[in-house]
Amino acid sequence: MIRKIKQMWKAVHMELQEHKSSFLVYVILRLAVLLMMVLQLFNGNYENVFLCLLTLVLLMVPSFIQVNLKIELPTTLEIIILLFIFAAEILGEIQAYYIRFPGWDTLLHTVNGFLAAAIGFSLVDLLNRNEKVKFQLSPAFTAIVAFCFSMTIGVIWEFFECGMDLFLGFDMQKDTVLHSITSVMLDPTKGNHPVTIDGIKDVAVNGESLGLGGYLDIGLLDTMKDLFVNFIGAVVFSVIGFFYVKSRGKGKMARRFIPRRKKREADFLRIIQEEEKEEE
Repeated sequence: MIRKIKQMWKAVHMELQEHKSSFLVYVILRLAVLLMMVLQLFNGNYENVFLCLLTLVLLMVPSFIQVNLKIELPTTLEIIILLFIFAAEILGEIQAYYIRFPGWDTLLHTVNGFLAAAIGFSLVDLLNRNEKVKFQLSPAFTAIVAFCFSMTIGVIWEFFECGMDLFLGFDMQKDTVLHSITSVMLDPTKGNHPVTIDGIKDVAVNGESLGLGGYLDIGLLDTMKDLFVNFIGAVVFSVIGFFYVKSRGKGKMARRFIPRRKKREADFLRIIQEEEKEEE
C-alpha cells in the first residue's frame, strides 16, 4: 500500500512538470496560496487557513486525475482549471471578490458551465474513440450529452449551496436587494392574484431598518442567474464540440479543451512501476 502511494506521488510530480507553461502557473499559484496561508495563520483566521489547505489539494487534482484515469488534459484546459480554483477559493472566498466585484460569481459560473461541458463532451468522445466499446453518438447527440452533463453539475452545485445555507447558516446563495416584489401572498382576498409593491426603499425587521435601500431577496435570483450563465457556458462549448466531431477532430480551438487518452510514453505511473520491476 505504501509502495503504491509512493509510486502515485512520484507520478503526480512527473505529471505536474510535464508541460512547462502549466507547471509555471501551478508553482506561482501554489506560492501565492502558501503566502496567503501564512498571513491568515498570523491573523488567526483558521477557517481561511483550511481553505488554503483545501486549495493546495485541489491544485493537484488535475494531475492526480491524469495519472489515475490515464487521460491527457490539454495545457490550456489545465491552466484554466488551476486559475479557476485559485479565483474561486482564494480570491472569491478569502479576498471577498464575490462581494467586492458583483460580476465575479457570474464569471466563474459561466466558466464552470464551459468547463463542465468540455469534461462531459470528452467522456463521450473517449468512448466514441474506444474500439473496445460499442458506443457511438452522432455529433448532435454528443453535444447534447455535454450540455446536459454541464447543467447537471450546475444544478448539483446549487443544491450544495442551498444545503450549506439551510443547515450550516452560510450565505453561499448571495442575496439580492430588490426595489419591487410581486407575490400572491399579498392578496388580501386570498384569491391567488399577484400583488405588486413598487418603489421599496427600506425594509424593517423586528422594528429595525436593514439599511439596504430595498427588499432583501434570499438567494433565489442568485441561483437562477448562476444557472443561466452556466447554461450560456454549456451552450457555447456544446456548439464548439458539435463542429469538432462534425469535422472529425480537426477543430484547433476545441482541441485545447478536450481531454484525450494518454499515449503510452506519457503514462508516468506505468513507467515508474515498470522501472521498479526491472530494478528488482
